[in-house]
Amino acid sequence: MRCRDVETLWDEVRGDCQESVKEAVDIHLRACPHCQELYEQFEGVAYCLSCLPKPEPSCDLSKRVVEHIALIKARERTTPVVLTSAQTPIGRLYVGFKEDKIAYVGIDTGEAFEAVRARVESRLRRPVVAGEAPEWLSRTLDQFFSTWQVDDRVVDIEDLTPFEQAALRAAAQIPPGEVRSYSWVASKIGRPRAARAVGQVMARNPLALLFPCHRVVDAQGDLHNYGYGIEMKARLLKMEGYTARKA
Repeated sequence: MRCRDVETLWDEVRGDCQESVKEAVDIHLRACPHCQELYEQFEGVAYCLSCLPKPEPSCDLSKRVVEHIALIKARERTTPVVLTSAQTPIGRLYVGFKEDKIAYVGIDTGEAFEAVRARVESRLRRPVVAGEAPEWLSRTLDQFFSTWQVDDRVVDIEDLTPFEQAALRAAAQIPPGEVRSYSWVASKIGRPRAARAVGQVMARNPLALLFPCHRVVDAQGDLHNYGYGIEMKARLLKMEGYTARKA
């Protein structure tokens, strides 16, 4: 048996292998000083490695794994979102609900219903069907526009990633008529360096108004951006009683 053949068999010897293979390697090692030296070196390294503590996955890696699993589970869900429309003090809204919870709110920008339906389906990864607004939904919207707050029990963000859910729940803690920065939201959820990622969550918020991304501004207090336009963002804040600070 040649030395290089023996070297390729060492890994097999350490694990499950045929007894005849192990015996052949042992016989060769006893007669070959070169292989004995290599074996000692490799076994020494292997022993040192085996004594090291098992590495713990990084926080970022763990979070990404959890978020990926959440996305996979979301794709497996088949309960449809019922999409309807409703007239409100700021115009027509498109509202999607699952059973007795609201899963989507979007301001009408003149798009065709089918285009809105396709976008909601892509964002929530669920089938979306057209339907009529139930009475409880109309009451919930009326209550929101009178208080600018909504009962957390009637909203559904389970189709979003844990990071998205945390960012939106933090935004919901901003009182009506007040604003906070993206950095404030990031710090609130324990991710102080994730202000940019928070901005992306707000930009893709599937529950506009109810999770008030319009109350999130940049570090200088400027309105910065809004998916439905800066004018709408300013209008919503004014309706809530917000007064922009003077330069």
